[in-house]
Formats: sequence, C-alpha cells, structure tokens
Amino acid sequence: MFDFMWNLLSFVVALGLLVTVHEYGHFWVARKNGILVQRFSIGFGKTLFSWRDRHGTEFVIAAIPLGGYVRMLDGRVDPVLPQHADLAFDSKTVPQRMAVIAAGPAANFLFAIFALMLMYLIGVPSLRPVVAQVTPDSIAAKAYLPNQQIIAVNGESVQDWQGVQLLLLEQIGRDSVTLTMADDSNSPGADVKLDLTSWQFDPERDSVFGSLGMVPVQAKPLLDVGSVQPNSPAAAAGLQLHDKLRVLDGVALTDWASMVTIIQNNPGKALSLLVERDGQPVTLTVTPASQLTPDGFHQGFLGVSPKVQPVDPQFIQQVQYGPIEAVWQGIQKTWQLVRLSFSMVGKLLLGDVSVKHLSGPIAIAQGAGSSADLGLIAFLSFLALISVNLGVVNLLPLPILDGGHLMYLVVELIRGRPVSEKAQETGFKIGAFVLLMLMGIALLNDISRL
Repeated sequence: MFDFMWNLLSFVVALGLLVTVHEYGHFWVARKNGILVQRFSIGFGKTLFSWRDRHGTEFVIAAIPLGGYVRMLDGRVDPVLPQHADLAFDSKTVPQRMAVIAAGPAANFLFAIFALMLMYLIGVPSLRPVVAQVTPDSIAAKAYLPNQQIIAVNGESVQDWQGVQLLLLEQIGRDSVTLTMADDSNSPGADVKLDLTSWQFDPERDSVFGSLGMVPVQAKPLLDVGSVQPNSPAAAAGLQLHDKLRVLDGVALTDWASMVTIIQNNPGKALSLLVERDGQPVTLTVTPASQLTPDGFHQGFLGVSPKVQPVDPQFIQQVQYGPIEAVWQGIQKTWQLVRLSFSMVGKLLLGDVSVKHLSGPIAIAQGAGSSADLGLIAFLSFLALISVNLGVVNLLPLPILDGGHLMYLVVELIRGRPVSEKAQETGFKIGAFVLLMLMGIALLNDISRL
C-alpha cells in the first residue's frame, strides 16, 4: 500500500510539474503576443483552487491531475467585443499563432535542459561503460568484442552505460552498429562492427546489452542469501539470511543466474536445495511459485535476493561539470533524447518496435516512484526523459495535439486561408480516435505487466 501511495504521489508531482511547464509555455508566448488568456488550468474536472490576476486570467487547480490547458480568447468559439478584437487568438498572424502552439513543447525541451544541467552541476555517479564479459555465440561474441571500455557508438562519444543504451536503442531496425573500444577513455580506441541483422531485443525479457551479448561491469550477485520475502516460497522452505546456496535440483551452482534459471524453469515443482548454514550443510525442499510473464508463459518464482559484491571503485566515476559545460551537456543530452523519441515513433510505425512496448500512466507512476526512491539525481533524469517525451508526443501531427494545430497552420500559411472547419472537425475526430487507441494499448500493456 505504501509503494502504491508513493508511486501515486511521485506521479502527481512529476506530471503536475511537467504539465505546468508545458501550459506555461503556451501562456507566456500568448501573453507576449497580446492574446487574452481566459483560463490557465492544471488538471481537469472540479475546481479545487482558483484565483485571478490583474489581466483577468483565471488560474485553476482542478481535481483530476492528468493534464491541463490554457484557454485563450478566440473569435471562432467566443463572442468577442469589438474593442477586444485584437486580443483574440484568431486575430493574430499565422507565425504568431504558430509560436503560441509550439511554445508548449518548446517549454518541455527547455525544462529537460534545465533538469539535466542541474543534474550535471550536482554530479552524476555512474559506471564507466566497460564490458566485463561477452556471452558465447552472441552478436558481440561473433564480432570478437573485447573486454574493454566503450568510448563511442557510431562515432558519438559516450561516458556511461546510459549513454551507450540510448545510442544503441537508435540502432533498432538497422543492419549494424560500430562500437569504438579502448582500455580507457584517453586511448584512441579501435572500431568493432556488430552485425544487427539477427538482433532480437525484447525489453520485457532482457536489457539492450544482454540482447547483444554484452555483460557490463557491475555489482556482482553472490550465492549468499541477502533477503527473504515474507510469505514467499523461500520463506516457506526455511531459507534464512546468510545461507550459502550450493546445489539445486542436483546441479552445483556456480553463480546466481544459474540458480534463477532453474527456479524459473520449474514452477510448482518440489526441488532439493543444499545450502551451507553456519558452516554446516542443510538440505531443504523448495517449491517455486508460478507467475505469469507478459508473454503468457508461467515461470517459477522463489522470493529471495542475493548479497551483492560491490563494483570495483576503479569503474565508478562522478560526472560533474561547471555551469557553462553543464548547460552544454544538458542541451546535448536533451537533443539525444528528442532524436531517440522521434526515432522510436518512426520504428513503431515501421514495425521495428512492437506496440506491446508502449507504456502508459501506470508504468510512468512506477518509474516516478522508483526514481524518487533513488534520490534527486535519478528523479531529475526521469523528469527530463518524461518532459522530452511529452514535448515529442505533442508535436506529432495528430489534429488533437499541438503538432496537428501546427500542421493546419502550415497549410494555412501555404494556401493563404485557413483549413475549413469541416476538415478540421474531421481531423480532430480521427486524431482523438488514434490517441485514445494508443492510450488504451499502453494502459493494457501496463496492466499486463503488473
């Protein structure tokens, strides 16, 4: 229950902040262009709080925190007094109206730059992107990828695993990618080309790196029990903290992953488990519970987690910059996120990425809660990512979104006259249908992952 409330609170804070930023972009540029803003609302539904400023704008906090809007005086829908004609949105030039519409997504991109700048000013602890090992018969193994540091992806320099991941995601649907490998970031490095024609990446099952056969340098799980979930199969079997796992179902365990594989492959089956407890062998019987995967398969679940051997300090770095460089890094990172977001939309349309990977409000809430748990740096990174996604989604050419309005204005600019009301109304209906369909798919995906 606490996790649910924490995720919900984090979601409301994150979404409320990003919606406010987006709508303030519209509001600020509308004011600068002499347009009367009648209402600035954060949320929908019943008004919880409201006040008016000296310009006559009503500011509202509403009960349903799932969006917001800025209502401007518009002669197409409002009665406009002659003396107020020049305050209406529709009385402005096409470039002015385009600026007002584009200001919302632009504000989201600027906020992402600010969040990332702040993150880099504080300092970001991260792992150097060093490949610890390569999985046999994998894409990386076939390319003879060395156990070195990745310093560039397709010629674009990287400093940490997150940067590598973002650039690798852009390669989905392409035939190859070139990684520059070196002993350290100061070495010139050598290029290794990975053949991606057989690359199958499913984020529900594996990481980007795992799907390519790369194992990053990371904290190593040991075969010692670090925690046992209450009321789990592990607790029912009598597993205790500090037990050392030795033999499971007749197989001598060499690492934690081998134990997980056996458990997942044997849901509901009683297995013999030999552990070492206080220096003495103890034999237990464990029966993994069965849980349903997003693909509809049943796999075993034990409810135990390992102790972890910390990462060698030589692989840990603190990425931190001064004010000017932090701004530049924020701009670069935001551009990378914008580029990736548009790339993912294209891959979705082309079928390179499945719609089953779309995420909705539940996944965003979980991400907000998890990032807030990890601290300010992680939460800032999450806010930047969601802010960019919000800006990109709003720029899609669906008539119900900012991008659709911009599309109509571009047509008006070319033709010299507005798109007919009938055509706009039809477009809005189509846009609403497509958007609701995508939201429905994303929500169903979220529910299937619970």
